[in-house]
Amino acid sequence: MCGKIIFGLLLAGLLLAGCGKAALRDGVYAGRSGEDDTGAWGEVSITISEGKVASCEFVTMQKDGTVKGEDYGKVNGEISNADFYARAQLAVRAMRQYAAAYARTGDLKEVEAVSGATIAYNQFLEAVEDALERAK
Repeated sequence: MCGKIIFGLLLAGLLLAGCGKAALRDGVYAGRSGEDDTGAWGEVSITISEGKVASCEFVTMQKDGTVKGEDYGKVNGEISNADFYARAQLAVRAMRQYAAAYARTGDLKEVEAVSGATIAYNQFLEAVEDALERAK
């Protein structure tokens, strides 16, 4: 009888252990967020190695499909509004921070939003969730 109880407890423990996060398959997975008010969206590429996040890249795209990079916030290649350009570039820097923090921790709860770049943050979270669904 004691053996049956021990076996039952072991079996229950194994079943409960399997109820946690789904294991991630090794590989490279892409994810995409929905579009914001301006038609822009975010894209991630996540590498999973040994079931864990090994690297992450994140970019956001403008409505026309161009990457929001060093020219984001310029008009015809020129900075016509310095304040707008500074805010736009804050978002570009934040995108790199989000990806680096996630690659470092492997935990979305550890990725903090940067004030002034919350739209990019929300796009990042959404795109990562999309990629992780593919990795399960």
